[in-house]
Order: sequence, then C-alpha cells, then structure tokens
Amino acid sequence: MLKFLYALRDHFTFFNIFQYLTFRAAYASITALLISFLFGPWVIAKLRAIKTSWSAREDTPESHKAKAGTPTMGGVLIILSFVVSILLWQDLTNVYAWLLLFGALGFGGIGFADDLLKMSARKRGISAGVKFGGQFVISTIIVVVLYLQKGENTTLLYIPFLKRAVLDLSWMYIPFAVVLMVGYSNAVNLTDGLDGLATGLVIMVGLALAILSYVTGRADFAAYLQIPYVKGAGELAVFCLAVTGASVGFLWFNAHPADVWMGDTGALSLGGVMGVVALILKKEILILVLGGVFVLETASVAIQVVSFKLTGKRVFKMAPLHHHFELSGWPESKVVTRLWILGGLFAILGISTLKIQ
Repeated sequence: MLKFLYALRDHFTFFNIFQYLTFRAAYASITALLISFLFGPWVIAKLRAIKTSWSAREDTPESHKAKAGTPTMGGVLIILSFVVSILLWQDLTNVYAWLLLFGALGFGGIGFADDLLKMSARKRGISAGVKFGGQFVISTIIVVVLYLQKGENTTLLYIPFLKRAVLDLSWMYIPFAVVLMVGYSNAVNLTDGLDGLATGLVIMVGLALAILSYVTGRADFAAYLQIPYVKGAGELAVFCLAVTGASVGFLWFNAHPADVWMGDTGALSLGGVMGVVALILKKEILILVLGGVFVLETASVAIQVVSFKLTGKRVFKMAPLHHHFELSGWPESKVVTRLWILGGLFAILGISTLKIQ
C-alpha cells in the first residue's frame, strides 16, 4: 500500500525509494517484527484470559507435562503481524500477494477452528476429515488459479541439482501441487512440538525463499542462474521477509521456556504459505530440501505408523522425531538447537542449487 508514495517522487525525491523491492522487503520484515514485539504481551495475556491453555495428553512425554497451562493459538500474533506488514509494503496489484494472503488466512482459519474446539470439554478439535477436507479445498482453489494463468512453466516440475531436468506433469500438476501444499502445511504442524523448534526452522526457510523469490523475479538473474523466470515473483520477497520478521518476533516469546505456542493456527498457516511460494517459484521439489527437517519429522511419523501396523513394533521411541531424541535423553534445548543446525544446513544446501546443476 505504501508503494503509492512513489507517485510523489516528482515533488519529493525521497519517495523514490519506495519503488525499490529490496527496501520494501526489508521494512516489511522490520514492521512485522515490531508488531509482534509490541503486541505479543497483549495477545498472550488475552489468550490466557480466554483459557486457550494446552493440556497434556496421556502419551505426552513426562518432561512436557509441566508445560500444561501454556497458552496456545499464538499463531494469531504471527498472522496479524505479517498480514498488516504485507498490506503496508506489498504491491497489492500483484495477484500472487492475494493468493498468499488467501492461503495464509485460509489455512490459519482451519487451524484456529481446530485450536478453538480443543478448548472445549472434548479436547479433540475438528475431525481429521473436516480438517484435511478444508485444506484440500483451499489448496485446490490456489492451484487452479495458478493453472488457469497458463504460464509457460506452470505444469513443469524442475529437479534440483540436475541441469535442465524437467518433467511436464500436464493436468496431473493440479493433484500433485494440492498434495504438496497440504503435506507441507501438516509437516510444519507435526514439527511444532518443542519450544521454538518450528518457529526457528520457518525463519530459515523464509529467508531462503526470499532470496529465491528475488532472483526468480529478475529476468537477468534468472537467465544467468539458468532457473525459470517468473514475472512478478520478486514481490514474494516482501511476503517472505514479512513472514520471517513476524516469526522472529514470535520466537522472542516462543523460545524455551515458551510463554506461548503457535498452535495449529500458526503452523498450518506458515506451512501452507511456504507451499504456495514454492509453487509460484517453480521450486516444488526444492522446498522439500529447504525444509528438510519438516520432511524428516513427517517421515518419522509415517515410518512409525507403517511399522506398527505391519509388524506391531515401533522404529522410534516416539514420533515425531524430536520426541524420539527427547526420550533418548537429550534435553529439549539441545534437540531444538541441533535440529536448527540441521535446518540451516538444509537451507544452505537448497540455496546452493542455484549454482549446482
């Protein structure tokens, strides 16, 4: 919205700066960070007042039972922070901005409903069928909009690390992209089980996606790096850095010992928008590398379920993977730090594909 100030450049040269994508992206991050800092204590107090506190389940690790009473649904703070920032700094004539906002609010709304129902006497939230059904509907709408734009790269699947390795999925791209979005959203949700774990990983992936957005939206950079050029994709850098800034601000309150958790409200929303960004940038496979820890956490759950159903035995002491490490004797802070390190390495590996192909 503030980009309209660029029109005043003929009268005040200072406003010329609002045309620059890098300036708006940087200040989108700062704005989201400040909103999160300033409103964090108020939001947490409100969440405590309406009793959104987390309750320990029977299968909860013993070390987590002391956390009962910690307010959840903190994802509303993250969403509030980056949505306000985006409305201020994003070029709102860009269709991708509205798709991302739709995804963020849509997935966040499903998570919010789930968190809200978990506060009821039943403590179960919405049913799995309704939850996944809603995610599939939102994902399908976004994917169909992208498909109908019929860009030259829309249905192409680029394989990282391999030069000119491209698959044209044709109409099959729609179900593939929908599953990717839903899967990534839930992968972040599964990872959100320790103080600060998912938040820190989202920050790393967000920074990586901001870099990829910028170079993908520049025809000269895209040609030099031999990656698909997507017109208007540079604006996604503003969105990615706004999400990153909001997550950094939230981490202040979410770090161990956490004052608040993001809940499904934040986790589903953050995972969903990262999936949308990956689709727009044509980084559908690369997003699995960038968020390698999310993939490992999800894989651990799948392996555990399949193994138990087929053999009656468990591969891990508990799934997702972070709980396995806890039950192996690692302190929570050590598990989080080591998975952050691993997440950073995955992000670096993903960015390196710009030159390794």
